Amino acid sequence: MYSVIKLLRPHQYIKNGFVLLGPLFAHQWSTQTLTEAALAFFSFCCMASAVYILNDIMDIDADREHPIKRNRPLPSGEVSLSLAKLLLLGMVTGSILLSLAVSLWVTLFVSIYFVMNILYSWRLKHVVILDVFIISAGFMLRILSGTVGLGIAPSAWLLLCGLMVTLFLGFSKRRAELLMLENSDGSSNLTRKVLDDYSPAVLEQFISVTAACTVLSFGLYTMSPQTIALHGTEDLIYTLPFVIYGIFRYLFLLHNKAKGNDTAKDLLTDWHLLGTVLAWVVTTLWVLA
Repeated sequence: MYSVIKLLRPHQYIKNGFVLLGPLFAHQWSTQTLTEAALAFFSFCCMASAVYILNDIMDIDADREHPIKRNRPLPSGEVSLSLAKLLLLGMVTGSILLSLAVSLWVTLFVSIYFVMNILYSWRLKHVVILDVFIISAGFMLRILSGTVGLGIAPSAWLLLCGLMVTLFLGFSKRRAELLMLENSDGSSNLTRKVLDDYSPAVLEQFISVTAACTVLSFGLYTMSPQTIALHGTEDLIYTLPFVIYGIFRYLFLLHNKAKGNDTAKDLLTDWHLLGTVLAWVVTTLWVLA
């Protein structure tokens, strides 16, 4: 059972919190809306696990040659291939059923997410820059599920902030992989092939641009007249320091603690980062409420 749980990667479910941003910032906090948001959240949890299982099945031979990934449940033999395929089918089915209970829009978005990740695993993960935009698109589909999927008009600011922060995390992940490659004496089997097309200087520029855009877009959102009118307060600006500190902390972990390969794990294991996110959530709820 422990190996099955490892295969499903439940710690990654925290990324599906992007589904909840729509109701939060649209002030749609009714029981029905929150219930539908929860169903959409769990739908993406199931589909995310399905994607991880699919990736492990497709990469099983390569993972067996990897010094770290060979310890995963599938390449190590802890979980059989037949069981993995059964779990894959069950997760996809569960995701579709949960999404149908919300709306056809959510079903469409989770289906696109699954197809997009198939294309990503097959070829798009080898295309420089586009690979990170595909990762970001997965988060944007979560945001759209929590807005359009629930009958909420998506805010342009929310979409812009979501795009910038997910691009920042995506390029940071590539930088972390490149750092691991540099520290492994150039052993290319430790990381993905697309890193041959990236360079430290280029990635640092991408990270700087997306980090700055994240801070600016969220800061402008908090001071926007539409935002102040919607929430009836100008105090949302006081949540900006948490965003800035979180980005700086993540960059510190990336360069000084060899982190950045697994954003969800980094968040759950670094008390500074976790505390910052929790403080941002609590402060945002307090201001909006």
